Amino acid sequence: MANQGKTITVVQIGSPIRRKASQRATLIGLGLNKINRRSTLPDNAATRGMIEAVKHLVRVVDGE
Repeated sequence: MANQGKTITVVQIGSPIRRKASQRATLIGLGLNKINRRSTLPDNAATRGMIEAVKHLVRVVDGE
């Protein structure tokens, strides 16, 4: 699946306004809180799950 030491970069493309509190908290957990912010994160199952939860608000720039 994901290699050890590999990272992915995510960019926020949507606003958390009028979203559930859990989705806002997930964005903060990903290190995002404003549109066009980028965050480089380890490529692991936890990160992939967080991205999946807010896939309508973020875009994966680097990674598989």
